[in-house]
Amino acid sequence: MLFIYFEKIKIERLQNILMRPAILFSLLLSLSGLSLIVALFSGSIPVLVSDLSVIYTGQAANTAQQVILELRLPRVFGGFITGGLLALAGCLMQVLLRNPLADPYVLGVSGGAAVAAMLAILAGFSGILLSGSAFIGALLAMLLVFGLAHGQGSWTPTRLLLTGIVLASGWGAVISFILALSPDESLRSILFWLMGDLAYVESSQHAAIILFIGLIVSFSIARSMNIMVQGEQQASALGVEVGQIRFFIYIVASLLTASAVSLAGSIGFVGLVVPHLIRLMGVTDHRILLPAATLFGGALLTFADTLARTIIAPETLPVGVISAALGVPLFLYLLYRGQGYKSK
Repeated sequence: MLFIYFEKIKIERLQNILMRPAILFSLLLSLSGLSLIVALFSGSIPVLVSDLSVIYTGQAANTAQQVILELRLPRVFGGFITGGLLALAGCLMQVLLRNPLADPYVLGVSGGAAVAAMLAILAGFSGILLSGSAFIGALLAMLLVFGLAHGQGSWTPTRLLLTGIVLASGWGAVISFILALSPDESLRSILFWLMGDLAYVESSQHAAIILFIGLIVSFSIARSMNIMVQGEQQASALGVEVGQIRFFIYIVASLLTASAVSLAGSIGFVGLVVPHLIRLMGVTDHRILLPAATLFGGALLTFADTLARTIIAPETLPVGVISAALGVPLFLYLLYRGQGYKSK
């Protein structure tokens, strides 16, 4: 008992240290930089530090230049952006539900975006048309979740969560139906994309812009979100425009999810794991939580993709397999504890 008491004191002291924004963001920035460096140097083809120093001068070997600029750099940057998109979307959805078990994957929003994106791919769409289709699918999925959960009465966070899980299963059935009708030559690439795959990422600049805009918009309503997690009635009594804030969260979360899905496919549990781990550090203020989760989400998915590329090299795994391996145990742990949304 005495050992448990002292361990609890150590954890509380660590939380008090990490709650300091300067320390927290210094650690997260260092972790993000480390994840990018490790990802660039890891792989079946070795790359030396000297290759990086001369790569932009045109003096690097052709192999190293192709590996870094054409293969790893787009994939690493795309993975970091995708992780940030999913983590930020998870934070926003957890505010809507006031429940740490909410994320785009569990609520079926990723499934809706994936169905729309698959239909767009089979129709020959790409670029902005693919992203727009995924956004419409994500928005439709979110509207279905909240509309069906509301029914003829008021919705509750638990009812929303259960409705999202059921609809996620429904989207899975639709995806299976589309796969059954898909041509054989494109089946393998579609399957990898559905499991979350960064191998075909060529440009993620548009997703980076969406992430930046989403973070700015979310940060602008962070104070209101701090109040909303206490309950909508209390928030309304304190002058928060609950309906307007919820509308902003609908749109921003759908856009973030759609961008992530169109960039890297359906990657689960990042939006669930990352915000909760940041909260375990003692961070509850969304002005700190939102950017911190974005950085941590990017670093986590970058490390996960590096592991997916190297664990059975030269073969690669879909990064969604690694993220699920990390997310499922934590999800079950949260269900076991039955922990609700808490905020100071």
